[in-house]
Amino acid sequence: MAFGSILLPSIVAEIMSWRQKKLACCCGYAGCALCCKCCPRIRQSRSTRFMYALYFILISIICCIMMSRTVATEMRKHIPFFEDICKGIKAGDTCEKLVGYSAVYRVCFGMACFFFVFCLFTIKINNSKSCRAYIHNGFWFIKLLLLVAMCSGAFFIPDQDTFLKAWRYVGATGAFLFIGIQLILLVEFAHKWNKNWTAGTVHNKMWYAFLALVTLLMYTIAVGALILMAWFYTWEEGCLQNKIFLGVSGGLCLLISLVAISPCVQNRQPHSGLLQSGLISCYVTYLTFSALSSKPVETILDKNQKNITICSPNFGQEFHRDENLVTGLGTTLLFACILYSCLTSTTRSSSEALRGRYAAPELEVARCCFCFAPDGEADVDESDGRRGGQQVIYDEKKGTVYSYTYFHFVFFLASLYVMMTVTNWFNYEGAHIEKFFSGSISFFWVKMASCWMCVLIYLWTLLAPLCCPTREFSV
Repeated sequence: MAFGSILLPSIVAEIMSWRQKKLACCCGYAGCALCCKCCPRIRQSRSTRFMYALYFILISIICCIMMSRTVATEMRKHIPFFEDICKGIKAGDTCEKLVGYSAVYRVCFGMACFFFVFCLFTIKINNSKSCRAYIHNGFWFIKLLLLVAMCSGAFFIPDQDTFLKAWRYVGATGAFLFIGIQLILLVEFAHKWNKNWTAGTVHNKMWYAFLALVTLLMYTIAVGALILMAWFYTWEEGCLQNKIFLGVSGGLCLLISLVAISPCVQNRQPHSGLLQSGLISCYVTYLTFSALSSKPVETILDKNQKNITICSPNFGQEFHRDENLVTGLGTTLLFACILYSCLTSTTRSSSEALRGRYAAPELEVARCCFCFAPDGEADVDESDGRRGGQQVIYDEKKGTVYSYTYFHFVFFLASLYVMMTVTNWFNYEGAHIEKFFSGSISFFWVKMASCWMCVLIYLWTLLAPLCCPTREFSV
């Protein structure tokens, strides 16, 4: 009896402590300390970005489900009174209003509005202790309810036809802007890589060997990829379009390499070199391959009057035999890249790079894994692990370590990019997730446009000091 009287208050105290932490996580300013203590400690700024990314992934998965014909068919088979439920919620006889591209447009409209509202709400927040900063870093359950309400409310917008037409152009504009941010960050990464490793040559000449080895490897990959694409994606008597695009891509890779080492560019920018152009060349060849593999399959009649596939690899049909596996892996990789772009583009160094500002070369410390170093979030205060949960390091007590406004703006653009990508860009009618990678002319032109845009951005970083000699540039 005495043992029970001692044990019962401790159990009640633990339950009350758990409820307090849960309430703080859902409705207050807390870093979600409900995780197990065995979880690694995390910075408060990163935990906040992780929670917003989790919301983004949740809505993106819902969009993929809405574009899946398989899911709709299985629901119709296994859910009792499916048609009665659809009529009851006024979604059509077979819930056609809850699936397809129009439903994805509405859901992404709600998600985009959610991030845009927070983009406006967090303007000019420099102190994490302000009231608006508390809202940005907490109240997760309330914000989840707000996000669900916005996505659901989009289905009640009047005059759906006009809304969908107008929102489609807004989505295309935002999606291309998001692609532009991705490409700018890639160019920034190339310059940062070269600058970091070049800084190491001052103290250790072995960094020259690393630079030469990596540069040779990237050019080997780029040239080898172009040769393989010319072998698999061209035909002796046809495929003129593929031959032209492969020639243009190879010519652009040669052009940026010659410009990078030209004397006029070297005089103004001595840190420009073949490492950056090699990385950009690899990315150009990747985009070219992605574009060619996204083209619809072309067929011609052979001598025996049988349809044969041209301008694509012979193993293409075997590779795409298991469409569900290919679509699942491809979609996962796509959203992983989108999420990585969203999170990396909101760091302090990346935000400065988007405005054309780079760190001074003398401040660089050469590292093999320089990209995983802290990005200005070194001002770390005490952690809070007193209640037995995951340790949260409050690293923003002296000020914010990233721009809250820019963070939400990037996720706003990413919402539009997801909307356009999942609905097959401008070939939205009849699009579904099972045929996501089966070939689309829209994907082809988006990839090729991204390829040319990447080259133009990199060329501008090389030629800008020559075009504007009075302005200071540093890469």
